Amino acid sequence: MGYQSFQRDIALGSQNLENSLSLAVPPFQEPAENLAKLQAHGESSGIKMDFDHGTTTLGFRFQGGVILAVDSRATGGQFIGSQTMKKIVEINDYLLGTLAGGAADCVYWDRVLAKECRIYELRNKERISVAAASKIMSNIVYYYKGMGLSMGMMLAGYDKRGPQLYYIDSEGTRTPGKVFSVGSGSIYAYGVLDSGYRWDLSDEDAQDLGRRAIYHATHRDAYSGGIVRVYHIKPTGWVNISNQDCMDLHFKYQDEKKQKFGS
Repeated sequence: MGYQSFQRDIALGSQNLENSLSLAVPPFQEPAENLAKLQAHGESSGIKMDFDHGTTTLGFRFQGGVILAVDSRATGGQFIGSQTMKKIVEINDYLLGTLAGGAADCVYWDRVLAKECRIYELRNKERISVAAASKIMSNIVYYYKGMGLSMGMMLAGYDKRGPQLYYIDSEGTRTPGKVFSVGSGSIYAYGVLDSGYRWDLSDEDAQDLGRRAIYHATHRDAYSGGIVRVYHIKPTGWVNISNQDCMDLHFKYQDEKKQKFGS
């Protein structure tokens, strides 16, 4: 009897399949009450709830669809954990999400969103709109507001209304817009976007603008770096345009600068 009880405790602590909502609810007893206790006694327990994080992601709408561009560096405080983190999540063929904040939080809830979007498609025999998908995500994270989630993400896609872009964060904020940049390097990315963004950009110019904005952010922000990934969402779905190392881009842009202005 003791062994069976032990096995049951392991199952309950390591999986979440008995809950009717499956992935939608973490296997954690009384999250609001217990997390409040941890935050109140953070120093004595040694658990730090307000962790450091950094990244650079951006997205903008233009006449040819939506451009998403991200870096790939994952950090834990002052330490680089990974240089190949994939910060764009492919939810379906017409919908993408970006990651900024806590990697585990973003990846987990994007999985939940992908499941909900697929269920909607099966029930209604049509793709979910970007607005509806963003509302689902906003409602989920608002339910867990104040419980330690760290998320600042964009949802971008193409639906019946054309190219769509929404910003969502762990406070429950949901904002549609034309241009967004999220993360510690966003102030540098905005500098490039503000100088080069126009609605009537060609596809090639728009892709290059996103790539350059992320590169300049990785050059100035210590918490951003690695691979610069660029995605383009068109009426026919999303396309992965390029995945280039920021060091290769550095030398490429330096050569262009020398040719244009001289040494």
